[in-house]
Amino acid sequence: MSAAPPLALGELHASLSDPLLDAMTFLNEVTTRYPGAVSFAPGRPYEGFFEPEDVHTYLDTYLAHLADRGLDRDAVRTALFQYGPTKGIVADLVARTLANDEGLTVAPEALVLTVGAQEGMLLTLRALCATPDDVLLVSSPCYVGVTGAARLLDLTTVPVPEGPDGGPDPQAVRAAAAAVRAGGRRPRALYVVPDFANPSGTSMPVPARARLLDAAADEGLLVIEDNPYGFFARDPGERPTLKALDHRRQVVYLGSFAKTCFPGARLGYVVADQEVAGPGGRRSLLADELAKLKSMTTVNTPALSQAVVGGMLLHHDCGLRAANARATAYYAANMTALLGELERRFPEPERRRLGLAWNRPEGGFFAVLTVPFTADDAAMERCARDHGVLWTPMAPFYPGGGGERRLRLSISSLTTEQIADGVESLARFVRAQV
Repeated sequence: MSAAPPLALGELHASLSDPLLDAMTFLNEVTTRYPGAVSFAPGRPYEGFFEPEDVHTYLDTYLAHLADRGLDRDAVRTALFQYGPTKGIVADLVARTLANDEGLTVAPEALVLTVGAQEGMLLTLRALCATPDDVLLVSSPCYVGVTGAARLLDLTTVPVPEGPDGGPDPQAVRAAAAAVRAGGRRPRALYVVPDFANPSGTSMPVPARARLLDAAADEGLLVIEDNPYGFFARDPGERPTLKALDHRRQVVYLGSFAKTCFPGARLGYVVADQEVAGPGGRRSLLADELAKLKSMTTVNTPALSQAVVGGMLLHHDCGLRAANARATAYYAANMTALLGELERRFPEPERRRLGLAWNRPEGGFFAVLTVPFTADDAAMERCARDHGVLWTPMAPFYPGGGGERRLRLSISSLTTEQIADGVESLARFVRAQV
């Protein structure tokens, strides 16, 4: 019997032919081919903060918590080993943690625990964007996870450029929304990472946050706030989330434990406290509607992941800022080291001559270097092969095009010694390209 003919890529979903979906795959492949290279590419936490024994400690803590709540052995067995509630089993602990860490008053029923923040994005976009005429505004440059999710759902995205201080410019938001409406479509929501955004590393000043919320309200936009990096400021200071400033219930808040606990748990959450009016006067929360979608995708978030992270929250009295103090200091020192090495390896006269520049993020994992050549996949592979350094091309982060001569440098998974060696080698590569 002969084999079936190959499937035609053109007859599969169009997103599979989109270069955007190839970007992360290529990066992973290059990393595998050059395992000895200093990698400024991944935005993952430093592994030195993880100990395998902690998993058992946190799980035991959560089991003790269930016993304290009066659950007998059979009930505990069911909670851990069976399918659980679609919205999750640790919403009360997450709500307490948000109150302690962010000053957010969140009812547990307004939370949905998700398989990473990525699932939260998919659920939120699917729920909010009802027709092909609904358009998602995104800050530009933008995290490829949300533009990729929109592509999978056949949603149109419109880029909004970052303002001079970081974050989408409020006037540009108004202009983009007006342009969408003029084209006969509905601007539905705005996606933004206010703190130390991926990929740009920029952070919005507090006054700009209020102006952005006002602009979104005037334009009838919901705001989707993604906050994976908010703890990791280089200097202490007030950085209220958009959700903490939200007095209109216009912000849907995406949270993640990937950076503050550990990414292997694949645990995120959505705060969706918006009221939904249904037929016959029925009222629900947007979180309840998201749970309906989740029941048809991942069914429920793994109870074991929730139990381990829930135990970690309990272990730290539902306060992750203090628990992440060592990580915050580590990433701050790494960012300072990166900026210092760039200054040392590229003195001011040479920077002017070569047309080099970089931003100076106030925290987080990422900085962006502007270079005098095309910083594409081919250049990255040459850099890895000939100079032993990996980085991330910025062009895929620009939904409307651009960023061809910019590259992202991540400091999160390196040591300061590796950063020094990596920048030295990167400098040789840059000069070789010029």
